[in-house]
Amino acid sequence: MMHAIEDLIQLALKEDIGPGDITTDNLVAPDTRGRGRIVAKQDLVAAGLQVAEKVFRALEPQIVFKALYADGDRIPAFRTVVKIEGTLGTLLRGERTALNFLQRMSGIATQTRTFVEEVAGTSVKLVDTRKTTPGWRTLEKYAVRTGGAHNHRMGLYDGVLVKDNHIAVSGGIVNAVEKVRQKISHLIKVEVEAATFEDVKAALAAGADVIMLDNMDLDQIRQAVLLIGKRALVEVSGNVTREILKELAQTGVDLISIGALTHSAVAVDLSMKIETC
Repeated sequence: MMHAIEDLIQLALKEDIGPGDITTDNLVAPDTRGRGRIVAKQDLVAAGLQVAEKVFRALEPQIVFKALYADGDRIPAFRTVVKIEGTLGTLLRGERTALNFLQRMSGIATQTRTFVEEVAGTSVKLVDTRKTTPGWRTLEKYAVRTGGAHNHRMGLYDGVLVKDNHIAVSGGIVNAVEKVRQKISHLIKVEVEAATFEDVKAALAAGADVIMLDNMDLDQIRQAVLLIGKRALVEVSGNVTREILKELAQTGVDLISIGALTHSAVAVDLSMKIETC
């Protein structure tokens, strides 16, 4: 995964710098030294500080990068988050790319923290989904963990989730679960999506380890939890907003999956102030 992140950083730098920074190249002598400060312009939860450092080190391995906070820290507005010292050209060329990573990841962590706080004191786990920016999944799911929530599957390769289309092409839930169990390791859990009570009953009959209640209302969720009776973990998915999290947590479910943790997070506001040494 580390190689994937480094490749993504290189891609982002090439995208931004291209054949050269024509502004910096014509204004700044190569040996001019500079200092920079990354400043929070709003209250936020930090995520991606090491990624930002990797951006600058990709341009100048010996750069001095001093993070004054750690990922997961809550940072008040107008605080200096990072101090950097190196060649002025490196600071100017890396500024936007580093901030793009830091702002996006911190935005996810900041929003996630507000969701997690809604269910504080309960046993419910909030989990993300695969609704991530292509190429950014490792970073965005890391940001979710930094915000205090948990990860669902990283991809199609690390967990069985039998969804509506799988059920349709397999001739029903029982058939789908029986078929997939014949071919996977006994160590892999099987999750089944259920949109109706009949689906729930079929998932139980098939021996599903996790049952995902898809787009049910609160009363239906409560009834489904009673029907399942601890015979499987219960996950809720579909149209989950922060406003209903407390009520969802009180229904007795084990997991609440929220695509909005990643796909609807707004980047936080950070800026970088640069000066010559």
